[in-house]
Amino acid sequence: MRNYPALALRLALGAAFLYAVADRFGWLGGPGSHNVSWGTFARFTSFVGQLNWFVPRSLIAPLAWIETGIETFLGIALILGLWLRPIAIASALLLLAFATTMSIALGAGAPLSSSVFTAAAGAYALAAVARVKVLR
Repeated sequence: MRNYPALALRLALGAAFLYAVADRFGWLGGPGSHNVSWGTFARFTSFVGQLNWFVPRSLIAPLAWIETGIETFLGIALILGLWLRPIAIASALLLLAFATTMSIALGAGAPLSSSVFTAAAGAYALAAVARVKVLR
């Protein structure tokens, strides 16, 4: 028997990561387009700098690229169901770090209105059931 709720959560989290990556490269449209947050990597990098105001400026661009690489890897791994428990935990930690920096830099409403805490909780829930081999 398949665990369809866990499968749906895995696919939703993976798609959300990959959607965000596509957005920052402008693949969903340019800045100001419908459902586009950044539209260019430069705008995303600026956002990374805004959230990580405590990081030296020289490290912001590498941090943006590292973040993009991690989100791409996690998104693909979630969709494919690879190493599910560690990937779900890594996703939860990444989302929690993102929600925390958003809260500090922009106020608690920013991650709440973007459902970042909800996504982190979903990733933790996925990790809790990942031991069951019926997720694929």
